[in-house]
Amino acid sequence: MSRPYNFSAGPAMLPEAVLERARDEMLDWHGSGMCVAEMSHRGKEFLSIAQQAEADLRELLAVPDNYKVLFLQGGASLQFAMAPMNLLRGADKAGRKADYLSTGSWSKKAIAEAKRFGAVNIAASTEQDGTFTRAPAQAELNLSADAAYLHYTPNETIQGVEFPYVPEASVPLVADMSSTILSRPIDVSRYGVIYAGAQKNVGPAGLTIVIVREDLIGQPIDGTPAMLDYKIHADNDSMYNTPPTYAWYLAGLVFQWLKDLGGLGAMAEINQRKAGKLYAAIDGSGFYANPVQPDCRSWMNVPFTLADANLDAGFLAGAKAAGLLTLKGHRSVGGMRASIYNAMPEAGVDALIEFMAEFERTKG
Repeated sequence: MSRPYNFSAGPAMLPEAVLERARDEMLDWHGSGMCVAEMSHRGKEFLSIAQQAEADLRELLAVPDNYKVLFLQGGASLQFAMAPMNLLRGADKAGRKADYLSTGSWSKKAIAEAKRFGAVNIAASTEQDGTFTRAPAQAELNLSADAAYLHYTPNETIQGVEFPYVPEASVPLVADMSSTILSRPIDVSRYGVIYAGAQKNVGPAGLTIVIVREDLIGQPIDGTPAMLDYKIHADNDSMYNTPPTYAWYLAGLVFQWLKDLGGLGAMAEINQRKAGKLYAAIDGSGFYANPVQPDCRSWMNVPFTLADANLDAGFLAGAKAAGLLTLKGHRSVGGMRASIYNAMPEAGVDALIEFMAEFERTKG
């Protein structure tokens, strides 16, 4: 193993091949004499990088022509505000409404932000005693007749809860795909807006991808700042201001890596196999446990607890010594969490499973 396996939930590990290529191009990108981080975002060199990255992303996701692809800043947390500011219709706050599904920490944050701009109907919540262990079924959704859109979080990074289906609604569907984008094929045409922070499956922190249907832009609520207007960013090719150029470049390298791998279908097979192995190890043990309903378990974020929480510190210390990093669970959940995004090789999951078995043998 040339490097430790980093199970961080984000910023997360990047493919080693991508890091090696970025290293090789660091001082002189394609004979330009410049590092990408030094390039003008208006220059022909960076424009070629940006255009190729968008083309590759559109190809990977089969993005229809009537969608804009934006490379922005601010993370998913800024999209919690940008989505309602751009999609809610009506002159006054009281007349604006959206449906939201509450399935974990990130959807709750999106709900709190949306309430600043209009009425929010919680169409379903699976919170019980402050915890989330499943996604709601379609039949549980209490959708509004007058909502502007339906928002959901396909994968809750902290709780490890994932929707096993795409919710049906008669209004545009808005999805925070920060921790699942590019992990498998999706049908973009089923969504009005897809947004994702890059720092899990796409690239380094600082870049946010937004895929938005064209008919949903151009009518933001009154008072929306220019930097929060999807149309302004679309009209300026994501360069209304200076974009996060190096993060955009690295994302483009990740897109090319995925294409070389065989695309999202091939990536999905690998991801499903990695997750299946890890859950099988947990379920087959009397020492480890996962709290999530089996049909709602995340492919990307696998929380688990030990039979005795007093052993947590020893587990983390032993894991670190074995080259398995950043396994501590989120402070709001506790226990452990293994984030196994696209860049985590199957060998990393195998190494974690081997360590878990040995730890159980000696400490269980």
